[in-house]
This record gives sequence, C-alpha cells and structure tokens, in this order.
Amino acid sequence: MFDKVIVGSEEWCAFPQLGIPTIKARVDSGAKTSALHAINITPFQKEGENWVKFDINPIQNNTKTVLHCQAPLVDKRIVKSSSGYREKRYVIKSEIQIGEARWDIEVTLTNRDSMGFRMLLGREAMSGRILVDPEQKYLLGQPTSEKLKEFYEKNEEIRSGLRIGLLASNPDLYSNRRIMEAGEARGHEMHFLNLKYCYMKLDAETPEIHYRGGRVLNDFDAVIPRIRPSMTFYGCALTRHFEALKVFCLNSAAAISQSRDKLYSLQLLLNSGVDIPTTGFANSPLDTNDLIKMVGGPPLIVKLLEGTQGKGVVLAETKKAAESVINAFKSLNANILVQEFIKEANGKDLRLFVIDGKVVASIQREALPGEFRANIHLGGTASVIKATAEEKKIAIKAAKAMNLKVAGVDIIRSSKGPLLLEVNSSPGLEGIEGATEKDIAGEMIRAIEKNFKMRRTPIVTNP
Repeated sequence: MFDKVIVGSEEWCAFPQLGIPTIKARVDSGAKTSALHAINITPFQKEGENWVKFDINPIQNNTKTVLHCQAPLVDKRIVKSSSGYREKRYVIKSEIQIGEARWDIEVTLTNRDSMGFRMLLGREAMSGRILVDPEQKYLLGQPTSEKLKEFYEKNEEIRSGLRIGLLASNPDLYSNRRIMEAGEARGHEMHFLNLKYCYMKLDAETPEIHYRGGRVLNDFDAVIPRIRPSMTFYGCALTRHFEALKVFCLNSAAAISQSRDKLYSLQLLLNSGVDIPTTGFANSPLDTNDLIKMVGGPPLIVKLLEGTQGKGVVLAETKKAAESVINAFKSLNANILVQEFIKEANGKDLRLFVIDGKVVASIQREALPGEFRANIHLGGTASVIKATAEEKKIAIKAAKAMNLKVAGVDIIRSSKGPLLLEVNSSPGLEGIEGATEKDIAGEMIRAIEKNFKMRRTPIVTNP
C-alpha cells in the first residue's frame, strides 16, 4: 500500500532514466494518457530490441537547451487530443519522480511546442499514487531560475545549422516525413508547423506569426510551404507573412497561388513559349459545340480548374458524352478547361522534378489498364526514364515561368513533340524517390542552404 502524494494542478517532476532532472508538468485527470514533449523522434534497434531516441527542449520557449534521450519502445498508438486531432505516437515506459515518490509510467512522445507544458500527466499514470488538489500549484516546490540554469547549463547547444519550418497539414505524410529527416540529417533544427495551428498578427511595427498556445514563430531562418489545395488561400497568406518577416520561403506565396490557378498558369506558360495541348475555356454552356470543335473534337479531356491529383478530370470519348460532361459541370457553376486528348501518349506521362532551376530526377508514370490518368495517387506506376534535353528544357522553363524553386512538372509525349500538362508547387516525393532512389528531400534542403551560402557535405545520389 502506497501513501498517495498530494499535488496541485501544476508540478515539477523528473525522469531519472531519461536524464531529465526536472520538467514542469500539467496534472490533468481529464486526460487518459501522459505525454512528453519530443522532437527528432527516431526508432532504432538495440541488442535486438526496439528502442526510440528523441530530443527534448525541457524548458518552455527555450530551444537552446536540448537533451538527447533514448528509451525502450513499448507501443505505437493512435491518440486523440482534446481538440479532436488524431495522431499516431510512440509510447515508452520510464520512471517518473514526483517529490520523493518514484514509479514507472507509460508516456507518449509528441511535439508539445504549441502547448503550455512540456509534460502532461494523465490519470493512468496517477492511479493509486496521486491525489490532486486542482486549486493548488507546486505543492512539492519548484526550482529557482538559478537551479534551472545549474541543471541545464551544460545542455545548451550552439546551433550551427538553420532553423527550418515545414508548413504543412499532415506530419505523417511520406513527403513531409522525408523532408524533416533530410533537414535533421544535414544538421538543421526542423519544426513541423501545422498551418491550421498558425495565426497572424498584422501590425506595421511588430508583425508576428503565432502558433497554438501563443508561441511566436518569428525566429525561423527558412520555411518550406507544402500547402494542400483545400488550404491554398490560408497557406499562401501565412507564407506571405513569413516573407514579410524576411524568412526565406522555398516557394513564394505568389508562385504557389498562381500555380494553383490552372487557367492563369497555362497562360503564363504559353507567354513563356511552352507548348501545351490545345485548350479551350468558356464561361457559358451555350458555346459547347464550338468549344469541342476548338480542341479537335472528341475524344477530349474535361478538367475542373480546382481539381488535383487527377480528381475532376474526365475523358469524354464521344461528342454526346463531351456535351453531357461540359453541361453537367457548367450547371454546377464549375470552372472547366476542355483539352485535346493525346491518344498516342497511351496513358503515360513524365514527371520531372525541378529544384533551383535544375531537373534533379525524372520518372515515367503509367496509368492502370483502362485508366487514362497516370497519377500515382490513382494507382499509376512509376519507372525511371531518361528525359530528353528538350523535355528538361521545357521543365526548367516552366518552373522559371511560374517562379517556383521547387516544382513537379508533368509532360506528355505527343506526335507534335513534348507538351506540358501542368506544374505542381507541392509535388509528392514518394513515387519519385521510390523509383529513382534519389534523395530528393535532401536536394530541397540543399536549395535552402545555397540561399544562405552554407557549405555542407554533398548529397550522394544514385546516378
């Protein structure tokens, strides 16, 4: 039988096995699981067992103090936050010390930068051990600033790399995980910034970007915007604000915004001398017949201007089908493009990945049998292909016309020569890295380093 420890709603605790001498915790009986702040979380094998290593900034709003921790891995679980956000987390078991009492608890690892406390103590860890007086705080005492300095002075790290934020929506997405890993591998301090958690202060003298919980994000060297189409307006507003704060953005807000406007981007490309399939655009369904004739008749492609990853793209094989699709979209007040169908492409297109004015990788994407869209998201397959000098020239010219430092350029081979389909400002990495075995994420980080004229060990990629 243990004597229960009486604690307040906030207390200082320690994790001796992790080498954490003291950390402030929110004691919350409303939360089931406990959570510890962790960044750079990496699973690894140790003597045949699953372990996880991670870094922690134990003091809120202090990124200079870093502890490097490791612990046996207990589990991976889906945890739902108080805001309803579901996240897969690593779970470790470690000894906690509160006052004089010590016992083992399970704790999940997650980035708590947006929270007010680096540690959350949930009811599972308290059961049978703790009584909470919610009106009190620090019943077991708290360290002075001098004591904190004594604890952590040796853990202050001089940062040699850059502080880089990845502005995106899903930290578990392959592309986002790879960019975070690549930045960390090259010695940079990487932070995943969920754009839904960011908000702005517009002020002539002290403009700011804040993160959920009040953390100010003005101290970044660079930001990599990876904005999903549904968040284009807000994502571009945030990117623009970072630019106003003189933070280097790998793609600018203006470039992302115009790349998302399919009609405008095609007009820009044509003005730069880039050939595209013959395309028609009309606001009224009254001119459907002439629109169909304009692009050479059926079969033809009908595209929603707001479509992405092959969604909102329809092949109309007959004049009647084309009229039906066009009129159906128009009845919904949807903006559409009508485009000639390149039959000889046979469900294949090329994706050329352009970074900083160079084609760093190229693949051929092939659609599933019976499908004309070659997007990997729709089940298309990717294979390595050597792009011609003309195709590379088109891709580089297209990225330059759109003012994109990072671009996925889609090209189709036709009897008239290579034609440009579209330019993507947030191209996925999974298909192209998987097929080419090249470190594309690392090349993106190198483009940022180049802007800061940093010299790093060159990335070695397979030829």
